[in-house]
Amino acid sequence: MADPSEQRWLEALWGKSASRGGGRRNLLLAHMLDTAAVAECLWDRFLAPVTRRSVDEIAGGPGKGRPFFAWLCGVHDCGKAVPAFQFVDEDCARLVWDAGLQWDRHRVARQPWRHDKAGAALLRRCLPQAGWPVEQIDWVWPLVAGHHGAFPGRDALYLRPAALRAVQGASAEWLRAQEVLLRVFTEQLGYRTVAEVAPVEVPNRALQLQLAGLVVMADWIASNTTVFEGLDELAKTGIEQSRRRADRAWRELGLRGGWGTRPVPGPEAFRDRFGQDMRPAQAMIVDVARRMPDPGLMVFEAPMGEGKTKAALLAAEILAARFGADGVFVGMPTQATCDPMFSEVRGWVAATEPGLEGQVALLHGKRRLNKQWRALLEATGEAPMDDYCVPEDDAQYGMVATEEDSGAPDRLVPAEWFLGSKRGLLCPFVVGTIDQLLFAATRTKHVMLRMAGLIGKVVILDEVHACDVYMSQFLEEGLRWLGQARVPVVLLSATLPPEQRERLINAYVSAHVQPSTPEPVHPPRGYPSVTAVSVGSDGNVREPIVEHTGSWRPDQHVRVSVVDETPHQGRTAADDAENAVADLIADRLREGGCALVIRNTVDRAQATYRMLARRFGRDQVGLLHGRLHAGDRAERTEDNLGRFGPDPAKRVPPGTRWILVATSLAEQSFDVDADLLVTDLAPIDLLLQRIGRLHRHNLAHRPTPLKTPEVVVTGLCRRGAKPPWLVRQSIAIYGEYLLLRSAALVIEAEGGQWRVPSQVPELVAAVYDGKPLSVPRAWVEAEHAAYVDYQRRQEERIANAEPFRLARRGEEHSGTLEGLHVGAHREGLGEQQFQALVRDGAPSVEVALVHEGDRGYSTLSGRRLGVNGDVAAELLDEILAATVRLPQSLTTSAEENLRPLPGWHGHPWLRHTKALVLHNGRSDVLGKTVTYDSTLGLVVNPR
Repeated sequence: MADPSEQRWLEALWGKSASRGGGRRNLLLAHMLDTAAVAECLWDRFLAPVTRRSVDEIAGGPGKGRPFFAWLCGVHDCGKAVPAFQFVDEDCARLVWDAGLQWDRHRVARQPWRHDKAGAALLRRCLPQAGWPVEQIDWVWPLVAGHHGAFPGRDALYLRPAALRAVQGASAEWLRAQEVLLRVFTEQLGYRTVAEVAPVEVPNRALQLQLAGLVVMADWIASNTTVFEGLDELAKTGIEQSRRRADRAWRELGLRGGWGTRPVPGPEAFRDRFGQDMRPAQAMIVDVARRMPDPGLMVFEAPMGEGKTKAALLAAEILAARFGADGVFVGMPTQATCDPMFSEVRGWVAATEPGLEGQVALLHGKRRLNKQWRALLEATGEAPMDDYCVPEDDAQYGMVATEEDSGAPDRLVPAEWFLGSKRGLLCPFVVGTIDQLLFAATRTKHVMLRMAGLIGKVVILDEVHACDVYMSQFLEEGLRWLGQARVPVVLLSATLPPEQRERLINAYVSAHVQPSTPEPVHPPRGYPSVTAVSVGSDGNVREPIVEHTGSWRPDQHVRVSVVDETPHQGRTAADDAENAVADLIADRLREGGCALVIRNTVDRAQATYRMLARRFGRDQVGLLHGRLHAGDRAERTEDNLGRFGPDPAKRVPPGTRWILVATSLAEQSFDVDADLLVTDLAPIDLLLQRIGRLHRHNLAHRPTPLKTPEVVVTGLCRRGAKPPWLVRQSIAIYGEYLLLRSAALVIEAEGGQWRVPSQVPELVAAVYDGKPLSVPRAWVEAEHAAYVDYQRRQEERIANAEPFRLARRGEEHSGTLEGLHVGAHREGLGEQQFQALVRDGAPSVEVALVHEGDRGYSTLSGRRLGVNGDVAAELLDEILAATVRLPQSLTTSAEENLRPLPGWHGHPWLRHTKALVLHNGRSDVLGKTVTYDSTLGLVVNPR
């Protein structure tokens, strides 16, 4: 192993002090071997088959990837064998000094020198001496330099020569001790020399980033002192001992991977999984998934109600089996749409492999409010920690597990370790907001963990049309990295503007095209459609597959009507507009039926509700928007899914009326069937999304006036040859340009019909292709002015996103991760700050509403919490249900003035929850008068 003097060094060099090692000093060699042994567990029990194949190729062929991967993970802490690290703990330092490894204390103390950078410098010295090729050294050292979350540039490794000698160790003893550590560690893994470890291929940057994330994962597991106690005896240190420790730790933490290697599902799989036969559009995407020659990107466009998600899940299962993926990430547009998808994905995973549904994670900032998730978590006996409640403590690498033996195959939720900070995407199966993928495309700390959680999976993203230009910068950046790694991706949308579809496809294949300007892919010639591009192992982009089929439902001829709003400000004008809508609804619903009214803002929705409730009575009108607290919103959503649903036992009885006033919440994944739709003007693709709620099911009975589906568009006023007047709130959200072009199509169709879904692509293209529309000259001039402003805003938002993109523009074809984090965003971002980062807005604040009176705090229903707000177990659900998101205009004031109640400090679910305390039903603490009305929801007025 080593001669006596070398053994003295190895027995002195420490990796963790007693205070950080569970009460016992941990040898540096022991930690490196522990990490390597954990890496072997990752290889055998966690890594996707495609990842193992890739690492085999990097290392020189089948069977060579496993020891190389273990070496790569274990070598991460070699930089602790330097004076700058070894002197920091007085007790440990004495042993190192006595072993003959000494330093100038004053020089070392004056010069900060982190061990991650020291490790990179050590490898840059030792690996050339061992005969490693320069190109292999150049991609390996950044993985060591970046294992604490950020990849520095090469300049960060340079110090003044005297300072570097002091902190890195320049004496013969230090240089030899570092070489001995590297040699002995390498020999323990079965290599004869360090030279033998050298890889034969340079992986692309996406795979380097995945490997970097896996290095961090292995390090964090091996640093968990609950399952890896300190080891300070060299005689008991060796790879076999570390393998036993790693195996025990793996079982105690309850870790596991996903599917592993499995056969391709057969033609009966859809019925087996979902209990129904495939529709033509579903069969089309499944067939393309079977025929794609290589991993790639699929864009599946189909109208609401076609079953896109179920088809995408089976397509993902096929792609995973064919190309060696181990799990799936399903990205949804909103937190609200994640919750039902979580249940659906659990059922699907269980159908693929009974018991595996326990490896499905729900990943969004409000998952603690999801009763199914909480029940599963508590039934497993896990501590109620999650990705958004764990304190940021990057230096402490493993979240403590509370279970002695969690029995991974029988779990109800993924292991607690996966639920810690920044680790959620590493779960085998994940349902989360699309933000999770967008986060993985930002230049932020520990981004390698997020990307390691995506590479090796199949990625499904639903309703990608909902990404605006700012979000699209991160979506396209994410697709560039996933495309470089040849990760199968399935994008779902009702329809995409042709330019957006082309940008998404180009982003995915751009890493394989020089220069990054791929050949255009011809748009589909029909609808529903699938567009698929794939990339071979040789890096060549294959011939695209573009197919279309018919919908399972015949076209609906949707009547288009317009109710003009008076272009004046003031209550009278607003009342006139609402009265006109009320008159129309009264006429159309004269024999009963269900009407859905969609307003673009909460304020407009509340005003419309007030008018309609006065006109028809509260028993016939409902309200749904984002300023309802979680309990009210969930209850009203469920109620309206029944009232607007296909089940006659729950649907509004014949002859009676029901009117729901909602915001754009009803635009996405809201499975309702409205007899009549009244909607504010919106960009045409979103307008068509809303129309997708019309006559959604084949109902046996509809009132005679509602036999023909009708959309009534509001929020504008026609002015003859002049461009229409548009509601200013709508302009603030969507901009004038797209609204004007969409209004042109609405006005042109007024009194006529749109064919849905077959006409959908044509309508979307007409708005987004920029070609001249048949409108009067004055309108053209207004449109041009709006276009100039639109382009300016688009360019500003693209520029705003640029500093946060994972790769700086122009570095897409860089060969290594060196300097990736130079100029990176600051550390310490919480979930709300991350959301603001990828959604281009001030972070919104979520608060829990409580009352305060003479006897202390109480819930909204009046149940007492006491003078400090202490929450008994039976009241927790009520407090969580009373959380509501404040409008962004109150963010700054809320951050400055609101805190958790005193009794919430230390509470696992509430310790980070701000309380908005209401006195006599109102609060003036935020600079405005805020009330919560049981019907209207949160109401904000000037003081």
